[in-house]
Amino acid sequence: MAPPAPGFVSLISFSCSLTLNLHSCRPFIPITLHLSSTAELGRVVNIGIGEIGWNSEAEWELVGSGLKLKGKSFRVRMPNSTNKRTNSNSVIANSNSGKKNRRRQRKMAAVVQRLCDTCQKVFASCGTGIVPSHENIDRLRKVLDQVTADDFNLTSDMPYFRELRTEGTQPITYLHLYNCDKFSMGIFCLPRSGVIPLHNHPGMTVFSKLLFGTMHIKSFDWVGDAARNTLSVANVSEGLRPEVRLAKVKVDSDFTAPCQTSILFPADGGNMHCFTAVTACAVLDVLGPPYDEHERHCTYYLEFPFSTLSGDGVPVPEEEKDGSAWLQERKGDPEDLTVKVEVFAKNR
Repeated sequence: MAPPAPGFVSLISFSCSLTLNLHSCRPFIPITLHLSSTAELGRVVNIGIGEIGWNSEAEWELVGSGLKLKGKSFRVRMPNSTNKRTNSNSVIANSNSGKKNRRRQRKMAAVVQRLCDTCQKVFASCGTGIVPSHENIDRLRKVLDQVTADDFNLTSDMPYFRELRTEGTQPITYLHLYNCDKFSMGIFCLPRSGVIPLHNHPGMTVFSKLLFGTMHIKSFDWVGDAARNTLSVANVSEGLRPEVRLAKVKVDSDFTAPCQTSILFPADGGNMHCFTAVTACAVLDVLGPPYDEHERHCTYYLEFPFSTLSGDGVPVPEEEKDGSAWLQERKGDPEDLTVKVEVFAKNR
């Protein structure tokens, strides 16, 4: 997934005094900005930055339906009703809502910060094909095992989890949390029957934590070296490679939250997997190192039962044939896969 912009601003509350919150993607430290008045938002206003000891002032201006920090790319979406006067009841309601949102936001910021700090240590000396130590794997696993959907204020009734299509695959949303050259973090939101097709993680160690819902996971590892376990295929369809390679099934089960974090490695643990949402579900993924377009490109596959090809010359014990399959590489991304990428907003 592409990294987000350097920062983003989210609307926390608005009434007589407008409160905004600016989140720096690195390292996710919240900075609360208080606007002294909601009047005359069309002009440039000065905002004092406090909360973390800054005494400087920032200039903001109204741009379309949002505020823009002059000279920066930070933006905040604002309802059209912001310029309207609010009565005393709505001011009180907004004030209470604002306090609750700020508490929720601080909790989410703390969770993301802890994850980020832990990953920085775990993946500090890692690279393509380099697996973290057992101690570091356990360290990150313990942090992820404690994470819940509530930490991110995610619920199954959110728009991300609605079934939008009566036929074909459901669109999927990826909520981007963090990305650097060592690791990336994000949350996949799948409506019921949503599918992330079979794909690989070249040279990567991946931690997946199901936050809520039930998901079917099927994963594979390659069998032996490619030269001895690859067959050519005749009459290949367009968009597919002309060979298949033998793989063994690692996991083929339903998982329901809460459950333990699953981990896959460059050559073990089910490096190639497919996610199918039995119910609406959300899964937090931590990848180290992350995908890139050159060294670690994401490749998708089709699966064929072992019995569909003779497999002559490929030694597979009889008792292992049911747990084996042929995987055929796709050229490019699946046409029926729709993934919408959003930067995670901590005020959701």
